[in-house]
Amino acid sequence: MNAAVPDPRRRVRVAVWAPDPITLTGLTEMLLGTADVFVVGDAFPADVDVLVFAADRVTPEVLASMSKAAAESAAPAVLVARQLERAVLLRVVECRVVAVLHRGVATGERLADAIRVAAEGGGVLPANLLDELLRQVENLNREVLEPRGLNSAGFTSREIGVLRLLAEGWDTEEIGKKLCYSERTVKNVIYAMTSRLNLRNRPQLVAYGVRAGMI
Repeated sequence: MNAAVPDPRRRVRVAVWAPDPITLTGLTEMLLGTADVFVVGDAFPADVDVLVFAADRVTPEVLASMSKAAAESAAPAVLVARQLERAVLLRVVECRVVAVLHRGVATGERLADAIRVAAEGGGVLPANLLDELLRQVENLNREVLEPRGLNSAGFTSREIGVLRLLAEGWDTEEIGKKLCYSERTVKNVIYAMTSRLNLRNRPQLVAYGVRAGMI
């Protein structure tokens, strides 16, 4: 009797990218033996669950490829690198990288574990990178966004005020009275947020605010 072949639709669909064919082949073969991971053939398909990037260093060329992938797919990404400069850390995170593995210790098992965590909405960042990332975000808020009335989630202080009261169940007239805005202004603020974030309604906006840490 032939062994059952796992259904690709029930496995984590992964797209793999590397700057050279040897690394790409090695990474792909490493994952082919993982039962719950399915490696797709295209480099940047839109319907994968996780993207995997591998490179010795995150050069401008590597970042360009990562940015291209982030534009074509909403999937989280795992980065396998031998060297990751602090100067590019925020750029890497902007490409939806949620897990980073050092290339020297990236066994098949560890890579598969990182892929599973990414697929479930989690992250795997070494402590030193996480500390550095938090420091950079703090500097970004203090030096760039706060002087412009913004924050790392892209909300203005007025938008945050409206969003928090909306989450408490206040209607637009009540919010306007509380914040000393006209009801039309409140409606315009809500419309601007939902349009900018491609959200359909106010409940989705509130849910987004919760995830972004604004509520």
